[in-house]
Amino acid sequence: MNDSYIYIIVALLPISSFILTIQVNPYNALVIRGILGGVAALVYAVLGAADVALTEALVGTLLAVTLFVIAVRSSLVMRLGILKDYVAEAEGESEKVTDTGYTQPSQSPLTELIAEFRGVARKYHLRLELVPYPDPQSLDRALLEKEIHATCLGQGSGEEAQFYQTTTRIRRLYDIFQTELSLPASHLTYVSVPDEPALKSGEKH
Repeated sequence: MNDSYIYIIVALLPISSFILTIQVNPYNALVIRGILGGVAALVYAVLGAADVALTEALVGTLLAVTLFVIAVRSSLVMRLGILKDYVAEAEGESEKVTDTGYTQPSQSPLTELIAEFRGVARKYHLRLELVPYPDPQSLDRALLEKEIHATCLGQGSGEEAQFYQTTTRIRRLYDIFQTELSLPASHLTYVSVPDEPALKSGEKH
């Protein structure tokens, strides 16, 4: 009996493992991980270990990949805090009235800045999530309490902000955006947030 097909199937294990190790995109890595688990289950089934193949398919592939998807989806998120008044403008949903009386979407500096944030985050496989807060004090408190990774707050006088101050507590994010951002209306700042919460007044060291 010609068993050469078994060697071909078994050879897929190291090949898929090597492809998995060189993946940069985590979502591509999850797909390759699923393929690797499927090949392993197929090898067990061909060699007569049906129970091991079933375990590998259900636990080693289906369950493991599902947990990895949840972990990647929840961890690769950049939470950007903005004021509630900025939400419509940031999403490009605000409108302005033209000289002819018609309304059209407003392309404000904030809209362009958020779009650039999304583009840079996508380049590093991150998902940008806007988190609204009612006032600047709430933004600062959320950043210090590590509810968000960065804040974006308009500065200047007039109806529209002259520039937007972006503050992040993540050094890696600061380095990325310091290099990637090109809009002149954005100012970037890094703040170091201590791991331990600040002592309350009256609390002894």
